[in-house]
Amino acid sequence: MTMTGMAFTLLIDPPTRTAQQKGEAIQGGRIIHYVKREVQEAEDTLRLALRPYRPPVPYDGPIKLTCSWCFDKGKSHKDGEWRITRPDTDNLQKLLKDCMTKEGFWVDDSRVCYEICKKMWTTKPGLAIVIEPMEVLNT
Repeated sequence: MTMTGMAFTLLIDPPTRTAQQKGEAIQGGRIIHYVKREVQEAEDTLRLALRPYRPPVPYDGPIKLTCSWCFDKGKSHKDGEWRITRPDTDNLQKLLKDCMTKEGFWVDDSRVCYEICKKMWTTKPGLAIVIEPMEVLNT
């Protein structure tokens, strides 16, 4: 079965907490790692917003993923201005791809072979996502 691509926009304030922001504690003389409450809330927000767009069958070939992270510009920035502050795009993408994997968008996020990501300030916050199956190259 050949799958077609999909495009959608999550009308949310994109979370700024990322998967890399793990907590650490010492318990019984050992270091334990845990997911901080703010990171869990960010994951919950993304998963809930993604759920209605889940494909009927997970993608299982090479994928091109394009994401536009649009953060509320507030009073300090201009519409369309690049966001050059944290979080870094790679950290934003990691949390998103982990959530998309858990929601069944693809078999595994290793299927994402080509990625375009941008982050900017805008008057309309949200997260625009485009998933495009790519041709399998036989070399």
